[in-house]
Amino acid sequence: MNKQAIILLSGGLDSATALAIGKQSGFDFYAISFDYGQRHKVELEAAKKVAASLGVLEHKIFHIDISQFGGSALTDPSIKVPERTNCEEIGKDIPVTYVPARNTIFLSIALGWAESLGITNMFIGANIVDYSGYPDCRPEYIKAFEKMANLATKSGVEGQGIKVHAPLINLTKAEIIQKGIELGVDYSITISCYNPDDAGTPCGKCDSCLLREAGFKEALKN
Repeated sequence: MNKQAIILLSGGLDSATALAIGKQSGFDFYAISFDYGQRHKVELEAAKKVAASLGVLEHKIFHIDISQFGGSALTDPSIKVPERTNCEEIGKDIPVTYVPARNTIFLSIALGWAESLGITNMFIGANIVDYSGYPDCRPEYIKAFEKMANLATKSGVEGQGIKVHAPLINLTKAEIIQKGIELGVDYSITISCYNPDDAGTPCGKCDSCLLREAGFKEALKN
């Protein structure tokens, strides 16, 4: 019997690749996605397709409306998602698409589900491309959350130990895509756009769309 793990599954290329890497490493997965009041809710349909494609044991969509807090272009319709023409225009400051404490909220909920299932391994698709912009994608954040999880849970206190895996943390977008292609990930069913239309068509102008496009161009050069 394979080891079991929980994965945060957004429907984007990063979490799909993290799932494929985990499966290659011998894990069977329970996947959790979040309907949190995001403007790009179409990602949940993509997450369902990814979960089915990569054969998870169970896929939950957890409803938690953090749009009540506001403060992000992804959850507050009055804040515009920035549009750019190329990746060079993406700044180094924390962007307005940052959702306050999102990964902490998501990982905490996933941790609760993991503990109820007796699972001690968790996966997240955070990676270094988001390092400068999103504080909850940094390697030190992943380590800090893992430490907290081991202090705050029965599993951690009794010695089983909670492990948070971030297999993409030091990879570029191109390296992530190359790894996913190697593992047979169907990227056509994923979506990475922050501001798609009602039909799910990517805008092609947001930071996530531009980073995805640049990643594919670089990955397929070789």
